[in-house]
Amino acid sequence: MAGDTITRDRLAALLNEDLSREYQAIIAYVVYSQVLKGAEYMNIADQLVKHAHDELEHALTISRQIDYLGKMPSVTPRPVKTSKKARDMLKFDLDNEAETIRNYRQRVRQCEALNEFAMAEQIREILVQEQDHLIDLATALGEEVPDLGEADSPRTRKR
Repeated sequence: MAGDTITRDRLAALLNEDLSREYQAIIAYVVYSQVLKGAEYMNIADQLVKHAHDELEHALTISRQIDYLGKMPSVTPRPVKTSKKARDMLKFDLDNEAETIRNYRQRVRQCEALNEFAMAEQIREILVQEQDHLIDLATALGEEVPDLGEADSPRTRKR
């Protein structure tokens, strides 16, 4: 179908959306890691600091790919949700990581459709870390890790 055809310009636009999501994640992890209170959240707070560093690396990688495609990288983060409740903040992060993973899985397929195999490989490397973040957040929440095997599947898998 013609509407499903990916172009370099469309891929760059989608990567810019992903970049805005990476900026959002950096901000969220920086803030959440500092405001989470309570002994039960100290371990995840330390992990969120590491996640913030990972997300910065992701933003740099995605920015480099957008530039490679001949476009200007975005400078605007998506809005960051906050809450006075630590559990809510971790849930926001879990939901954002799930969305990011779904999007990057699509990006890999889109890169490969354009024969941009090196770009697809870099996004796969990001996916590995994003999945680790998802696992860390689900574990901290005492929840099952969301099963993202199917794009719109509400199923979860046991940990």
